[in-house]
Parts: sequence; structure tokens; C-alpha cells
Amino acid sequence: MEMFVHDEIPSAEVDRREKVLSSLTDSVRDLVDATIRSTVADDELVAVRDEVDALVARLRVAQLPGPAGVRFNSEGRSWNWGNAVVGRGNAIAPPVLNVHDDDNATAYAEVTLGAAYEGPPGMVHGGVSALLLDQIMGETASGFKRLTMTGTLTLRYCRPLPLGPVRLDARIADENGRKITVAATIGVPGEEAAVEATGLFLIPSWAPIDETEQGWSRSAEG
Repeated sequence: MEMFVHDEIPSAEVDRREKVLSSLTDSVRDLVDATIRSTVADDELVAVRDEVDALVARLRVAQLPGPAGVRFNSEGRSWNWGNAVVGRGNAIAPPVLNVHDDDNATAYAEVTLGAAYEGPPGMVHGGVSALLLDQIMGETASGFKRLTMTGTLTLRYCRPLPLGPVRLDARIADENGRKITVAATIGVPGEEAAVEATGLFLIPSWAPIDETEQGWSRSAEG
């Protein structure tokens, strides 16, 4: 399966579809939260399950044969709606919207993590923290102008991270040819970091150092 698919859908059409899809995804994400926290009677749970099954059947009528992958057009617009962190069509994604400062090689994101991301009682699952950090670090390393892949990811869990609003910060610490080192943190906004991370990100040997030279780049859109 191709990792990146050239798809000549006009950007305006992609934006329109993404807006509609995002609204559905938000509702499904809300359904997940409601399912976790609901205390309704068993017969009501069964009734809701049957309704959900019927909705799933309607969506299965037309679907991709496999994962969504990353698609891009000649206008420089790309979309990755299935991504587990930023995918606009993925209810598992919080979703995170990473804000980049290419001049300073930094990025940050703020997101609220609810019941679906719980590990220890009332706390964010450590694996979720790692997932979010890997995403923002990878985006920081790539700068949306080159393809990078995680080589190593080292985490230091400093303190528990409560569910609720969290902030991620990432910066390029070093760059040497096809190797980019990124440092990042996640924690409660305005407080000390709960998790500190360092990662080595690699530009594959078959990929160009700067993809913008080939006329397209991956955008921050999910």
C-alpha cells in the first residue's frame, strides 16, 4: 500500500469534506465519552447499541478498502484523516492541532483529554502521553517540508498528568544531515512538565532532504 497518495481533489472540496467529516467525528468522540461514563439501565444500553449498529451499517455502504493513509494534491494541500492523534476523521484522536513556528523550529499544542484517555484513576495514560509527544515531535522534525520517521523515543515520567487541559511543547535540539533530535514536554498548562521526551527522527535514505523542492509539502491539516 502506498504511504502517500496523489489525489487531485481540489483543496476547496477537501476543506468542505473535512468540515462535514469533523462534525461527525466530534459526535462519535462524544459518544465514546458518553459510553464510558453512562449509568443508564441495561435495556437502554442494548437499545443504543442497536441504533449504533444501524448507523455503522449505513457508513459501511461506501468505504476505503484499507487505512486512509496520507493524500495530497498538486495545490500543496494534504490530508491525513485517519491519523490517531490529528486525524479529523478519527474519533480516537483527541484531536490535537499542533501550532508551528518554522523560524524557531518549535511547536506547541493545547488539548483537553477526557475519560477516553484515562490510565491510573483520574490521570492520563502514560502511553497516550507518549503517543501525543511522538506526533508533535515528528511534525517538528519534519517541518512539513520533509519526511521523517521516529528512530528512538526516550521518555521520562516526572509526575502524574491529570485528565483535563494539557499542553505540549517541542523544539529541534540538534540537526545533522538526515538526523534530527527533538526535545518535548507535556503537562498541565502553566505547571512543570509531567513527561519529558527526547527523540531522534530520521529522514529515510530514499526521501529528499527538502520535499518542497519537488513541488509539494504536507500541511498541518489532519
